[in-house]
Parts: sequence; structure tokens; C-alpha cells
Amino acid sequence: MGTEHEESTPERVSAKPVDPRLLRYARGSRGYFVALAAISLAQTTLIIAFAWLLTRAIVDAIDGMPLDGLAPTLAAFAAVVVLRGVVLWVREQVASRAAARVQVELRERLFDAVGALGPGWLATRNSAQLAVTAGRGLDALEAYFGRYLPQLVQTVVATPIILAVMWWQDWISGLTVLLTLPLIPVFMVLIGLATRSVQQRQWKTLQRLAARFADTVQGLSTLKVFGRQHRAAASIEHVTDDYRRETMKVLRVSFLSGFALEFLASISVAIVAVSIGFRLIDGSLALAVGLFVLLLAPEAYLPIRQVGVQFHAASEGVAATDDVFAVLDAARAQAPTEPSTAEPGPAPSPLVLHDVRVRRGGRVLAPVGLHVAPGQVTLLEGPSGTGKSSVFAALRGSAEFSGTAELAGIDVRGIPSSSWLAWSGQQPGLTSGTIAANVALGDDEPDSATVERALDLACAGDLSPMLVLGVQGAGLSGGQAQRVAVARAFYRHLRGRAGVIALDEPSSALDAETEARLWRSVRMLADDGAAVILVSHRPSARGIADTVVRLEPTEEQSNEQSEVPA
Repeated sequence: MGTEHEESTPERVSAKPVDPRLLRYARGSRGYFVALAAISLAQTTLIIAFAWLLTRAIVDAIDGMPLDGLAPTLAAFAAVVVLRGVVLWVREQVASRAAARVQVELRERLFDAVGALGPGWLATRNSAQLAVTAGRGLDALEAYFGRYLPQLVQTVVATPIILAVMWWQDWISGLTVLLTLPLIPVFMVLIGLATRSVQQRQWKTLQRLAARFADTVQGLSTLKVFGRQHRAAASIEHVTDDYRRETMKVLRVSFLSGFALEFLASISVAIVAVSIGFRLIDGSLALAVGLFVLLLAPEAYLPIRQVGVQFHAASEGVAATDDVFAVLDAARAQAPTEPSTAEPGPAPSPLVLHDVRVRRGGRVLAPVGLHVAPGQVTLLEGPSGTGKSSVFAALRGSAEFSGTAELAGIDVRGIPSSSWLAWSGQQPGLTSGTIAANVALGDDEPDSATVERALDLACAGDLSPMLVLGVQGAGLSGGQAQRVAVARAFYRHLRGRAGVIALDEPSSALDAETEARLWRSVRMLADDGAAVILVSHRPSARGIADTVVRLEPTEEQSNEQSEVPA
């Protein structure tokens, strides 16, 4: 799961109603805005028709018109009411489908971006935080698309039209609305900035809680052995209390801002109503005009008022999209201007490292040079901390390095490691599912016979491929899990997906007899054409190695190597 990484960057507080990156990364949102504009125009037309027909019906009834004369107006009024309901239903359907499409599109882009950034970038992030962003965070876009954006577009379309109609009918009321309307956006911006800041802190606390919980569960057995499980539980409880307090702050700001916006809108409508009332009394304004304008006045303030209200409901989704866009921006900035289309091909090819200096943990390791040819086993030896596993991390893309690392003359940094490297690390990295699914991980069309052969070669033939494992491979012993991980690397090579096999301490949890069988399997695969890089502290590994590269720490350098024949 990884160590919990705290973000030191300042909170991102955007004053933009809609992040323009949404249109860039979620193409499905472009048509949605066009549809919302059309729906908002229809809603505005129906609002004006509703107010006008209601005004006519009331005024005609006051004038003593019989029911037969009112029937056409009442029928038209009923039709408008039904149409308003239909338009609202259409808007809900369009918003729901658009939210679903954008969620899928952003998740796919997020996964692609993480893959493009590579293991090196991922190693500096906490996977639990990314999971919260990709899961709950993007799920919160339902409120953003279903409530906030429709109200925002409705404000842009409806408010100017309704204001123009009011000015046309009664310029004094129109001027009153024009002067009082800006008060709501001003307060809304101020409240929105406060809400955004509080929401960002709540979102970061939720991510920290998820990371802390995931790390605690992963290391629970170790914590219990050392009697620290209670301290870990107390830490989770402390972060949970922080999340509760941040959530209450969000709710408090939301309720206060809602009250402020409603109060301003009510006062503004009251000013319009008082002005119309005085002019109706002195006869300077006709009843039909006054009533029509008065019915439209709340509708002029309603859209912009609802934008502020719905912003709070959508704020969690907005915070999540900030994190998603940050990942997508990083992937876009890292993308090469002219990506290489060269591939090493399926045939075994030599792997050549020259003056490779790996950067790990803020330090640069000593240069490493290797020449791993097909049919050979190259053994990396040396004390812990001299950079053996770091070489593997560089080949996988999990660590930056200088120098050259080429496969068939192609820089390995320009090709995905999954296309040429079969790797087994010190941590098995198993997932929930069958053993067969773990062995054939990444193969869309797994071959059961090859799965069984890979298990046999990894000395795990006694395990049933159909055995279902729990989370992180629960259900196997440490040695069994290690052998399944080695079988996964063997399977990838046997399927022709990787010409280079890299094994990091594959026998650390094995007994001497099983280890000897494993070494024979590795030697056999090399004799069949595989290029094998092996890291092992076991002296028995020298028996199958063609070349031994030893890394040693010195006073002048962090480590050095000497190459001798096996």
C-alpha cells in the first residue's frame, strides 16, 4: 500500500465556476453544456409563459370574466405546468447520463495517466489516496453534474432574459433587480472561497484517513507483535475526529451561506414588491404589469441563488477533480513530444546497462554496468543497501537513473517494461482471486497449461491453480506466496511476453531443497534462451550464474562493482 505521503503543496482554491480542464479531459462534457443551454432556454421560456398566463388568469378573474372565457387561459397554464415538469425530468436524465459518462472517462484517463507516469511517480504517492479520489471522489461528480452545472447554465441563460423582460414591462423594477442582483454574486464568491478552503481541508483529511487505515491494516500483524496496535487505533481515531470536525465546519458554512443568500434574495424581492405596491396604489402602474413583474422577480434571483446552494453539494466532487486534473496535468507535461514507436520485439535480446546511476531516497548510487545476454544468468551480489534492488527498480521504471540502459539497442525508458520484463520482487504482490489469475496477471487470454508449467518450474506444483486467495494473497504461507510470484514471472516469459527475467531474492523464504529445485528451473529457462538477472544473498545462487556482479560500499563511493567469471 505504501507509506503515507503528506502533500506539502498549498491548497488549491479556484475561483473559476467551471474548471476549463474539464472540457479538455472530459470530452463528453462538451455536448452536455450545449444540451444544458437548450434546456435552460426552454425552461426560461416556460417560466415567462407561466408568469404571464397566471397573471392573465388572475386579472381576468378580477375583471369578472366567466369561467368559459378563462378556460383557454387555464388550459394553456396547465400545459405550461406539465411542460415545466417534463423539461425538469429531461434535465435530470441528461445530467445523470452525462455524469456517468464523465466519471467513466475521467477514471480511464486517470488510470492511463498513472500508467504513463510510471511506477517511479506512483512510489511517491499513497495508493489509498488515489483510490479515494478515483472512487468516492469521482462518484461525487453526480451532484456536480446533476445540480451545480445545470443551475450555473440556467443562471447564465435565464437571468439576463428575465431581467430584460422585466425592464421591458417595468423599467423601475428592472433597474431595482439590476442594482440588487450583484449583491448575491459578491456574497456568493466570498462564501464560496471560504467553503472551498474548508472543503479542501475536509477532502485532504479523508484521504489521510484512508491512507492511515490502509497502512495500519497492512502492518497490523507487525504492530500486534510489538504491542503497538492500540497506538495505531488511537491514531486512526484521532484522524477520524479531525474528519468529523472538518465535516461539521463544511456543514456550518453551508447552512450559514444558504441563510445569507436566501436573506439577500428575500430582501431584494421585497424591495421590488414594495415599489410595485406603492405604484399600484397611486395608479401609475397597471395591475397586469405589476403582477407579471412581481411573479418574475423571484425567478430572476432564484438561479444565481441556487448556484451558491448547489455549490456546497458539489464541492466534494470539485475537490476530487482538482486531484484528478493534477495527475492528468503531470502526465501531459511528462509526455514526450515525439513518442518512440520502436519496440524490442518478442525475440530474446541482450540488455545492456552502461554507467547507470540510480537515484533513490535523495541519494545517487554508484554506476552500474551490465551485459545480460539471452541464455545467461547474471547474479547481483553485495551487502544490503548497495543498490541491487534499485537496479531492478530502474529497469521497471520505479526509479530515475542516468546513464544508458538499452534492450536491443532501444532505451528502456522509451518502452513499457511490461513488454520485455518479467519481474518478481521481494514482496509477492498477490491480489484477491485464484492462483491461476495471479500467475496469468495481465494476460487477457490465459493459458491453463502454461500456468501449471510455470507453477511447476517455481516449485509450486502442489498448489491448485483454482485455489481462491484473499486480499494480498491471504491463504498462502510466505514461501508459497513467493513461489506464486516467481511463477508469474516465469509465465510471462513462457507466453513470449518478456525476454528478460528479473528475480529479486526469489529463494529467501525457501528451504535448501526447494531452493535447489528453483535454481535448476532458472538455469533451464536461461538455457532455453531467457536473459536472467538474479539478486540473491544465497551462496548457492553462484552455482547457476554465468556472471557475478558484486556491489561493494567504499569510502570514496557509495558502492562499487567488480565483475568476475562465475
